[in-house]
Amino acid sequence: MFASSIRNCIAFLSPHPNLPPMGERNANRFSPYIALARLNKPIGILLLLWPTLWALFLVSNGLPRLKWLIIFIAGTILMRSCGCIVNDLADRNIDPHVARTCMRPLAVGTVSVKAALCLATILCSMSFILVLFCNILTIELAMLGIVWTLFYPFMKRWIAMPQAVLGIAFAWGVPMAFAAVENHVSFAGWFLFLAVMVWVVIYDTMYAMVDRDDDLRIGVQSSAILFGRWDRFVLGCLQILFLLMLCVVGWLFASSLFYYIALIFCAALFIYQQWLVQSRERDQCFAAFLNNHWVGLIIFIAIALPSLIGGEGSAIVSLI
Repeated sequence: MFASSIRNCIAFLSPHPNLPPMGERNANRFSPYIALARLNKPIGILLLLWPTLWALFLVSNGLPRLKWLIIFIAGTILMRSCGCIVNDLADRNIDPHVARTCMRPLAVGTVSVKAALCLATILCSMSFILVLFCNILTIELAMLGIVWTLFYPFMKRWIAMPQAVLGIAFAWGVPMAFAAVENHVSFAGWFLFLAVMVWVVIYDTMYAMVDRDDDLRIGVQSSAILFGRWDRFVLGCLQILFLLMLCVVGWLFASSLFYYIALIFCAALFIYQQWLVQSRERDQCFAAFLNNHWVGLIIFIAIALPSLIGGEGSAIVSLI
């Protein structure tokens, strides 16, 4: 009997032959939450992070403190993930009817509404803890930023161009960066904020062009629907406006010639994006959206690199 009990215990503790290995089971367990927070799709993090880094490096004369880099990079990742969850909670009854979103965790039921709310609360709380290491103005701006994050997902039901509200939310790291470093937001900071808003409307309109047919069918609004057959023309005007605004930003911060050369490369990328969206096919529009990551990266390099190769020191990051 004792031997039989031992065999039963061993059989109970042994993995079932039809079950995947433990590591794979853990991965499968957490993968819906990773997908819910879009951690498997970092493009959103990058598009949110680039303008924040532009602001940090500009306001710090190319040498931001390590403290600010840690706070703003981590905060960007946390709040973007939180925003994605809030968006999916708001759209959980819409996403099943849209080709691009029909397999999202809340749409297919692999994550419960309660679990999603808990995860969003945890991520938002962690982000707010980070901002407590900043000054009062930055904390106040962060609280307003949370409002934008919670507010945006519902805009597509109420206004014709919800991308404008997303522009505010995605550009909000700019005034926060200025507030953290200087304890106030200068005219140059607010001007950069407006430029980033324009850029967000550009790439999110391309993103909305992917879903335009589905959005029209279910009655959801977007800038792609608002612009209609004039979408490429409006995008072109916004791209020119964005580049002109960045030229003004360069003048306000006395940027080097390298910065303006980089803007020429950005203009070339915008031309390429126009070529991609000319057919208005879903995959091509999505590729144009993704291409904006390179715009953000080029501008960041143009802002940060002169401090590395110039006479201000051999390191980009000041640890003081």
